[in-house]
Amino acid sequence: MTALYLAILVLSLLLLAYYRIPLLISIAILAGLTFAFTELRHFYPIPGWFRWSYGIFTVSLAGFAIKPLRRLLVSNRLFSVYRKVMPKLSSTEREALEAGTVWWDAELFSGRPRWRRLLRQPAPFLSEREQEFINGPVEELCLMLDDWKIHDEYQDLPETIWQFIRENRFFGMIIPAQYGGLEFSAQANSAVVMKIASRNVAAAVTVMVPNSLGPGELLMHYGTDTQKSYYLPRLANGEEIPCFALTSPLAGSDAGAMPDTGIVCKDEFEGKEVLGLRVSWNKRYITLAPVATLLGLAFRAYDPDGLLGDNEDLGISCALIPADTTGVELGNRHLPIGSVFMNGPTRGKDVFIPMDWVIGGQERLGQGWRMLMQSLAAGRAISLPSLGVAGGKMASLLTGAYARIRTQFDVPIGYFGGIEEPLSRIGGRTYRMDAARILTLIALDKGEKPGVLSAINKYQLTEGSRQCIIDAMDVHGGKGIIQGPNNYLANSYQALPISITVEGANILTRSLIIFGQGAIRAHPYLLKEMNAVTGIANSQARRAFDNALFAHIGFTLSNTVRSLLLGLTASRMTPAPVSGPHAKYFRQLSRMSAAFAFIADSVLLLLGGKFKFKEKLSGRLADALIHLYMASAMLKRFEDDNCPAGDLPLLTWGMEDSLYTIQQSLLGVIQNFPVPVLARSVRLLIFPFGLPFSKPSDKTVKAVAQLLLNENESRERLVDGVFISDRDDATGRVNKAFHLVLEAEPAERAIKNALKESVNFENYEGLVKRATESGVITEEQATMVRLAQQASASVIAVDDFPRRVMGSNSSTSEKSQSS
Repeated sequence: MTALYLAILVLSLLLLAYYRIPLLISIAILAGLTFAFTELRHFYPIPGWFRWSYGIFTVSLAGFAIKPLRRLLVSNRLFSVYRKVMPKLSSTEREALEAGTVWWDAELFSGRPRWRRLLRQPAPFLSEREQEFINGPVEELCLMLDDWKIHDEYQDLPETIWQFIRENRFFGMIIPAQYGGLEFSAQANSAVVMKIASRNVAAAVTVMVPNSLGPGELLMHYGTDTQKSYYLPRLANGEEIPCFALTSPLAGSDAGAMPDTGIVCKDEFEGKEVLGLRVSWNKRYITLAPVATLLGLAFRAYDPDGLLGDNEDLGISCALIPADTTGVELGNRHLPIGSVFMNGPTRGKDVFIPMDWVIGGQERLGQGWRMLMQSLAAGRAISLPSLGVAGGKMASLLTGAYARIRTQFDVPIGYFGGIEEPLSRIGGRTYRMDAARILTLIALDKGEKPGVLSAINKYQLTEGSRQCIIDAMDVHGGKGIIQGPNNYLANSYQALPISITVEGANILTRSLIIFGQGAIRAHPYLLKEMNAVTGIANSQARRAFDNALFAHIGFTLSNTVRSLLLGLTASRMTPAPVSGPHAKYFRQLSRMSAAFAFIADSVLLLLGGKFKFKEKLSGRLADALIHLYMASAMLKRFEDDNCPAGDLPLLTWGMEDSLYTIQQSLLGVIQNFPVPVLARSVRLLIFPFGLPFSKPSDKTVKAVAQLLLNENESRERLVDGVFISDRDDATGRVNKAFHLVLEAEPAERAIKNALKESVNFENYEGLVKRATESGVITEEQATMVRLAQQASASVIAVDDFPRRVMGSNSSTSEKSQSS
């Protein structure tokens, strides 16, 4: 009986923490139980220690509810300690932290995500006008693009394509209609970029850059009315081609080290003496710089003569400079690997610009970094993630088709277990990537600027694309490594490092930004504590710190309990918002969210300000947060698609892979725990019965591969949004052959069964003739087999070139042969 009473006591306390019952209500519940058990002792022999235990806990909690008392005894003593250990933030770090908003990432940090809130978010949607643009001008542009010629022959987009992009206002997708822009949603912007990228990366980059972080975005949010009225219409109709220069040789990721300067001074401009800045810069890696007519420039402004006040270092600022301004150097090109979009350096020495060329005018001087971070939170979630998803979708489309067309040992190579594995990774990753892209776009269209989620998308969707295309290359074998008009993978493969590197290199993004920024922004109390202790140490700050501290303590205790109970019950204690085969994943993610929140809080508490330098731990926690978000996105997508049974293999692969990654990431943190002696206890609390998750099973792997190897609705949904060619070009021939091979399969099987010999593109003429004459197949089937084998031969063919052409400077595109 003693054990039973002890279990009742412990369980009641755990349930209060598990369900996060507010402090005052918890006190009332415990007081009520104390009174009830005291009264019941007259009818039942309830032990005194049991009743007294409830009374002690009630009084203890009541003491914590008296704020002046707890400030005196606890929080005021910790206030000075926190001030010492809290990491010091540079101005650029603080502005980056304060940029953007938090959204679903805050739910994941809570340890108790509210799934119904996620499922109530709108489903993806394009307006009729946006869909018409994608079906019209975007489709037409894709038909004009020849990837091999653009890369090998022109090394640029042909002038007809530049003109088409201008005339159809591709550069004005984000610009409001009142200024002549298309005013598209984030979802439409992404859809346009993704479709173009599926045809040619250079064209996609050319279109996406003016619609991402650059003059247009900055003008819309921070420009003066005069600047907006003049530049936005010119940007929308392509009269101005913009670029934005941020990166310097000495300042890549470290913007605070920017050596480019603007000195406040007076000089003559258009016949008058005006206040302005004398700007010097040396920038590189600037997309569209060689063809730009309008240069957006980031520099650090100084006022050594005090013309604007007493502050000499005014901070990072942004200005718009016409490219024909005296002293501006533009025109030279860098040559990015695998792509030929315009990119190059820009320089200037003591170039005078009037103050009204500063974006937002003089009052915005020194606010440039904040402006850039706010804009980056949105733009980074659209452009590069769209390129990444396009890579995954095209890898799914073409690799699945090729693996069905290509045979070895008289069997399509896609049927081999060794090929099923990369096919499943391509399909599963693409499903997951697209789900994350769509969910983040929904947030953007609701007005959110999710800085952490945009970093997750940039990192994981470009990295996912890299893995998809590497797997695609492995499946294609020799076909993938021979360049020429027939190779639809080589340029994308070579260009992979570009998206990995730009807009925040992926190593930096994973190890510093995603969890480092997310832990402060998305955590419900950490930023409040930081703000309280980093300001003036007055009574108001101490009260704010006290409120945040004790809420944080309750939050951590709750996640500790939730981690334990959800581990002990295999997630069964938490409800799922839906029913069906995918309901278990909601419960499992709730468990991992609690475990993530508990471990994150533990690490931050033990390391304090030193955590800033623990990049390997930060990277592992980032991996867990990334896959919590991407798994959430997959469940949202599955529900938005009305839970199609055919998509279950894709969902299962993605969820199992993400849950396994979360588990291993948290395990990696535990194995390198700041206090090693606690590591075993933490592991036992999180994983009381061992590691529950494993990689996708062979059955799931096979099911995903089969989706890519056959025509079905799930495959169509997976690759939806890319350009699917039906022309006589490299990808069009694959699509045609795939369809013909599937149609001819019954006839080819009949030939093999009757004549004991497999059909291929070298023997099909004789076999088809014999099979037709013997009545094994009909003439119609014979024609189908011939067409399928001819199409297969054209797909498997690779290019070769005359030796003299290879040694010349002339294009090889018109002189290749297929073999």
